[in-house]
Amino acid sequence: MRAIALDYGAARTGVAVSDATGTLARPVGVVERAASPAGLDRVTELVAEYGVEVVVVGLPLTLRGERGAQARETELFVEILRARLDVPVEMEDERFTTALAQQSGGRAPEDAVAAAHLLQGWLERTR
Repeated sequence: MRAIALDYGAARTGVAVSDATGTLARPVGVVERAASPAGLDRVTELVAEYGVEVVVVGLPLTLRGERGAQARETELFVEILRARLDVPVEMEDERFTTALAQQSGGRAPEDAVAAAHLLQGWLERTR
């Protein structure tokens, strides 16, 4: 199953996609202002381009596992995606993905690497 992950941020949203077998995640880039009409169009294009069957959006819980303002903003974004897309949209705890991305290095944007860590964790958990 091919999946796409979004590490949502109001300004920049990292994007990662899995391989066709749903085994490996790789960063693919960033969508600027993903909640804007143009950003939503781009997310919709990526879902179609990669033929994904599920979208996974990182939920930024606090270190105590609570929902703060950023998590509530992300939940609103998820509701917009669910109304717009024809594939399921799930939320996944994204704590520590940014820290992992900062340690990873490489050429991909940090937001996209964070999305890849998020997606890899989701893929491993749902196997």
